[in-house]
Amino acid sequence: MGEPTPWTQELAALYESDASSQFILHGNVQDFFLIHENRGQPARLGSLTEFLESRLLAPFDVVLSYDIGAGLRIESGREIFQQWPTARDRALPRDPAETISFLSHYFRFCSNLHSSGGRHIGVAFLLREAHLVAPAGAGGTATALQIRDWAADPRLNAHGLATFLITENLSDLHPMLVQNPRAERVQVPLPCPATILDTLKLLTKEAPAALEKLMEDGEHSAALLSGTTLSALRRIARRAEHGGKAIVSRDLGELKKSMVERECQGLIEFIPPKRTLDDLHGMEAVKKWVREDLELWRRGATEAMPMGYLICGPVGTGKTYFANCLAGEAGVPVVKISNFRDRWVGSTEANLERIFRLLQGLGRCVVFIDEADQILGKRDSGANDGGLSGRVYAMIAKEMSEPSNRGKILWLLASSRPDLIEVDLKRPGRIDVKIPLLPAADDSEAYGLIRALCRQRNIELPELPPALAMPTLLTPGAAEAIAVKIARQVITRNTSPADALAETLADYQAPVSEEIMRFQIGLAVREATELRFVPEVFRE
Repeated sequence: MGEPTPWTQELAALYESDASSQFILHGNVQDFFLIHENRGQPARLGSLTEFLESRLLAPFDVVLSYDIGAGLRIESGREIFQQWPTARDRALPRDPAETISFLSHYFRFCSNLHSSGGRHIGVAFLLREAHLVAPAGAGGTATALQIRDWAADPRLNAHGLATFLITENLSDLHPMLVQNPRAERVQVPLPCPATILDTLKLLTKEAPAALEKLMEDGEHSAALLSGTTLSALRRIARRAEHGGKAIVSRDLGELKKSMVERECQGLIEFIPPKRTLDDLHGMEAVKKWVREDLELWRRGATEAMPMGYLICGPVGTGKTYFANCLAGEAGVPVVKISNFRDRWVGSTEANLERIFRLLQGLGRCVVFIDEADQILGKRDSGANDGGLSGRVYAMIAKEMSEPSNRGKILWLLASSRPDLIEVDLKRPGRIDVKIPLLPAADDSEAYGLIRALCRQRNIELPELPPALAMPTLLTPGAAEAIAVKIARQVITRNTSPADALAETLADYQAPVSEEIMRFQIGLAVREATELRFVPEVFRE
């Protein structure tokens, strides 16, 4: 049977204690599962339905399943089921509404049979793709009512009925079922490293050439692959075997990135670790603080770790660049949440559920949300979007404050308008450290920034000329534009770097007005959790 998993143990305990008879299985339900048929026999990969049958459903006399494609099926106990007179008189239904009504009659037949002193028949029913049978919205209400009644009727539960509603995302299922207090929601997680290791051992029989080198340190490889699905793992192994390519440890980072991004359908992207905090110009107090936090992470001192950072500052101060530098410094995956909002009803919430599932499976990771004031939603969104923004806010707020995520998920929010982010999302316990990214504080710092960016382009500027006036409130983004223009003049006109600098600055116009810059600087300074993060010139 294999070692029990926490979520299957939870299911068994809930049913055996009569705490519940209806279970909504959500999360990683479309994946393969490692199935151990009998002791002494090799394991195999199978569907969730097959996995449940091997782990939990053996004690039931009759096991039924339904999905729209295959219709109603008898998985086990066919002879017992066909003792029901109605089953002998007609073919098994395929229509969803007809099937649910048909099953309701059968469940009541079993209940009445037991109540009248007849045989006790334990029945388990698995409803695959339950959101297609009872979808969120008015169209699924009648069916949802019948399914909900299975959990509410004590006469049905008394004879040993267990129903399993299987859906990837709770938001796709009718809320009447999701919010039913008599139904238990159980999340099916992504496979743990131990399961991944067992699957790699199994796959070596199918793909020996592809996995041989990887299995030289199987435990390490399995840990690196945490966050992937078994179906993706099997697909990659078979493709490598077909191509005659051996997968080695150095391939795992890129393979995991491609597998996870494919499974998440473009909702997240990995930030490549090409830079470190050494690539940030200045900001010594900030770099020291962040490095100390990352050292705590490496030591496992998670109780002293922040839950998240808020990076705020005017447009062009390098908030996204900061995330790129953190990716190389952290030594853990840094993922950026892309636009998860969708025009279809329920799709946005489903996308968020999928993202959160993936983050839980990645282990330690940093989650970057750019333009957080636009993405995170509002507590009170009004009627303009049908309450979508409020639902997004509630889902993200809950995930950000989950205590078990401390030391596991580090949130990194970025915004030039932190005042538009809900106060509750910025409170300690969700965002513990707020870091302002500000323009150059004086001429020397501004020139040093331009000089460093020119040096990256193999252009060496002289020391700061005494008479040269530097732009005020120069941001890294604006300095980048200046460095590009200097490089252009040096290359195309064969101008000296000093002359190109003077000409560029003479024609320079700030990309953002000084009024807006000072307003956004004020917002960032007021948000800062540590005065040491703020240069003296900006502290008033």
